[in-house]
Amino acid sequence: MQFVNFAELDTKPIKKEFAEDILEGAPEQNVWSHFVGADGTFKSGMWDSTAGVFRGPMNDQIEFCHILEGEARIETADGASRTVKAGDAFVMDNGLQPVWHVKSYVRKHYVILAVEPKA
Repeated sequence: MQFVNFAELDTKPIKKEFAEDILEGAPEQNVWSHFVGADGTFKSGMWDSTAGVFRGPMNDQIEFCHILEGEARIETADGASRTVKAGDAFVMDNGLQPVWHVKSYVRKHYVILAVEPKA
């Protein structure tokens, strides 16, 4: 069993490779993986992105997000468009296929739970 305080960690960022999901611009993303559970189904950390438009598919996972800095507009397949900014928290359910529109910069804490594939 562990107690993990993110502020006590010296986690180095990993540049995320996601070229196949970029729709506009040349966004760059980093991930700080602060915790991965023993079986790999639960993970948490921090993520950021520079300006661009990209897909962020929720395939076989559920993600809780808390925006720390900046803002983004997120479009979903049902035609809804939501702007999230510093202080906002939300959940993206398994199967959701959001498109993120980042005007300049966004940074978030995330918690991801792997789930069984949607039938």
